[in-house]
Amino acid sequence: MGEWYRCSGKEVCRQFHVSERGLSRKEAEKRLAEIGENCLSGQREKKAWQVFVEQFADLLVWILLGAGMISALSGDFESTAVIGAVLILNAVLGTVQHEKARKSLESLRAMSAPSAHVLRDGVVIEIPSRAVVPGDLLILFAGDLVSADGRILESHGLRVNESALTGEAESACKQEQVISSGISENRDADHSAGGSIGIGDQNNMVFSGSLVTAGRGIAVVTATGMKTEIGKIAGMMNETQEKETPLELSMERFGSRLAGGIMLICALIFGLSLYRRMPVLEALMFAVALAVAAIPEALGSIVTIVQAMGTQQMAKEHAIIKDLKAVESLGCVSVICSDKTGTLTRNQMHVEEIWSGGRCTKIGEGGQEAREKKNPNERALLFASVLNNDGHGEVGDPMERALLENARQAGMDVEKLQGEYPRMDEIPFDSRRKRMTTLHRCPSGAELLIVKGAWEVVIEFCTEIQTSTGIRAMDAGWRRRIAQETARWAKNGFRVLAFAFRESKVIERDGSRYRSRYRYINRSDRSERAFGKQSKRMETEEREEWEQNLIFLGMIAFLDPPRSESQMAVATAKRAGIRTIMITGDHRGTAEAIAEKVGIRDHNRNDQTVTGAELDRMTQEELREKLERISVYARVSPEHKIRIVRAWQERGKVVAMTGDGVNDAPALRMADIGIAMGNGGTQVSRDAASMILTDDNFATIVKAVANGRNVYRNIRHAIEFLLSGNMAGILCVLYTSIFALPVPFEPVHLLFINLVTDSLPAIAIGMEAQEEGLLDLPPRNPRESIVTRKLALEILFQGGLIACSTMMAYAVGLHDDATTASTMAFASLTLARLFHGFNCRSRHSLCRIGIFSNLWTVLALVAGTALLGAVLFLPSLQPLFETADLSARQTMALFLFALLPTIVIQGGKILREALE
Repeated sequence: MGEWYRCSGKEVCRQFHVSERGLSRKEAEKRLAEIGENCLSGQREKKAWQVFVEQFADLLVWILLGAGMISALSGDFESTAVIGAVLILNAVLGTVQHEKARKSLESLRAMSAPSAHVLRDGVVIEIPSRAVVPGDLLILFAGDLVSADGRILESHGLRVNESALTGEAESACKQEQVISSGISENRDADHSAGGSIGIGDQNNMVFSGSLVTAGRGIAVVTATGMKTEIGKIAGMMNETQEKETPLELSMERFGSRLAGGIMLICALIFGLSLYRRMPVLEALMFAVALAVAAIPEALGSIVTIVQAMGTQQMAKEHAIIKDLKAVESLGCVSVICSDKTGTLTRNQMHVEEIWSGGRCTKIGEGGQEAREKKNPNERALLFASVLNNDGHGEVGDPMERALLENARQAGMDVEKLQGEYPRMDEIPFDSRRKRMTTLHRCPSGAELLIVKGAWEVVIEFCTEIQTSTGIRAMDAGWRRRIAQETARWAKNGFRVLAFAFRESKVIERDGSRYRSRYRYINRSDRSERAFGKQSKRMETEEREEWEQNLIFLGMIAFLDPPRSESQMAVATAKRAGIRTIMITGDHRGTAEAIAEKVGIRDHNRNDQTVTGAELDRMTQEELREKLERISVYARVSPEHKIRIVRAWQERGKVVAMTGDGVNDAPALRMADIGIAMGNGGTQVSRDAASMILTDDNFATIVKAVANGRNVYRNIRHAIEFLLSGNMAGILCVLYTSIFALPVPFEPVHLLFINLVTDSLPAIAIGMEAQEEGLLDLPPRNPRESIVTRKLALEILFQGGLIACSTMMAYAVGLHDDATTASTMAFASLTLARLFHGFNCRSRHSLCRIGIFSNLWTVLALVAGTALLGAVLFLPSLQPLFETADLSARQTMALFLFALLPTIVIQGGKILREALE
């Protein structure tokens, strides 16, 4: 049975076979053995060795393995060792990255309360939360984390903050009555009678991981572990599959095509060599040289390093990237699905406006100094808001804390007032009554009754109203004015509390005390007492007649305000071609008001708002048709969020999902980019996300998008640099093969170029700063290949230039012998590619961007040249790299040949800029 909110407390206790004394210790142990611990389970993780082996499941890796085996058969064990070392290094890096991956489920386990107070054998004991079992009676106090889902048996002003599950900033008022119809206190009327209702409307239930903000209560546990609402979220996270990033998809397609082309060309060269009656082993060495020349061995590592450097830059701007693959995905984000509470807003209630005596005053967050002595009606209203208030410090309902802060800003001494007017009795707030009543003794000896609650309820008990000219009768005119004001507030998404009072010398009370059938141990003094036994507790049913003939004081409007920077961030995202969507568990009116304030909802664009219940009634086809017109989703569940993200992804969009609650975790994993809040967010959301905002600032997302676009641009330039150099190597090997010339490069030469001298300039290119106008361009198409036709032609042209200069150096060396020719070709290709790093920094010429604007490229040239010099001129390294001694004339010639391609390419860029 799942809908426990439809059952009475007695029926639920009967279903779980629990008495008023709670479970016996023996029965609890039995259930724990049968059902299991109150913990969350996750997916079975792959072992490290399995991840390591999977790193070799790549076609390019297999080609290199084959090249290494052939080198070993030919006796070239040095090349075999170098190839093997490279492959093992790449596999180790991949394994380390995988082992650092997501820890969401471990964090979800920690989300449960570490301990719980339960009633067993008639005595309250404190036990680890993992030992809680269905049927346990949970004792809840303000400040407790609920350790399991449960049906409330008793509620005494119990309020629970479920924002981590529902997205609502306001604490939910809990009561013990049965919810028999489809809706309970749902202002949106999202559900039909008798239908299932959402978590946010189940006000006679408590849920694991939520926080008790006020009051106290007793609940019978109905679900533990993976059967709780948090457990269902954990299950969805297990089932949610990660999407590959656009770069991963593009690199996979490119790698497959490159591998296929390499195998085809190697087969042709091998066949051509055999046709010319070349020995089989020598023909294989030609094929090996070509394979090593064509495969960019360092490409994977370079892409990872450039992404890592991008994460360092983002960290300086308050965006921590957990998953390196997410960096480049930011560059093509086209939709941001943003949570409202704590993301676009501050998740802090503030008093916005006050209505008293027929006058409305805007408050906001600026305080009340200007009204301290000018409006006595407002002072009386604030006075009532201080006394009828359960908030204190950082504990309590956000609205009540806002009332106290508002009074302090008006110059009131809250603690002094509460001491001078002690509370003698109260009727706690509950969702059935929609009001809270407190009784206070005045210094004069009289007693003051204050009622706080929903305006439409409080006004029904009022016969008079406090105005600037004194107390007047509450006639139809005043009621109409009050209704008009609340209608305006509702349109703006405000929450409203009304206050009324009555003063008398003595209010007769029978002195009866409310007693619970359950008993507990008070945590402060550990003495046993009756639950609910405090100073002269009023019987609700018998004392409601006191709430008659009240005087209406006024109303206070609250708002969880949007962040000051949210509006600008949304506008900047729009300029960058990014659509921002609000997805929240809050009510429709509040969501629409915030969306309009920050610029997400636009009446001119005929934007629509859809609730979770309306979304449930939509087919997937209907959702796809309306998707572009919906800017706000209200009263949604985690399942809805995943459905919305998936719908945008089906339209080919790259989706970023922001959130800070447990309810956001599955969608954060489903999205292409999951963005969590570092300060206000839960650990669950932070671990599920791929990016964390340390300043909880929505505007930081825009900066991260700009950084992501720059990282992708730098990766593309690095790929251009690597592939154009490899193309030069391929063309050189093809040339010598066709004309039956000696092999221009040994495999160890090409590995040295690809892994050492190429890596340095490629990393330097990854350090290139952002260019202006990155956010003025639309998001790139995620389906676009990273190597476009235009880029492929540029690679072919640049590779051809470098190949020509290399073959010139080769021809000079061939006049002496094959070893000298190979050394000249190796040195010329290495140096040409080092110079070529400057060409690939930008589409602009060095005259415009400056040679020293990126000092890393200069350092890469110096370091690469030094390494090349060591290989060429150190006697100890010459045998390992199979190089010959070069004369001064030969050294000068190869330097000039290496510089020639850069002169040609830069000249072309300068000419293009002049024509533009």
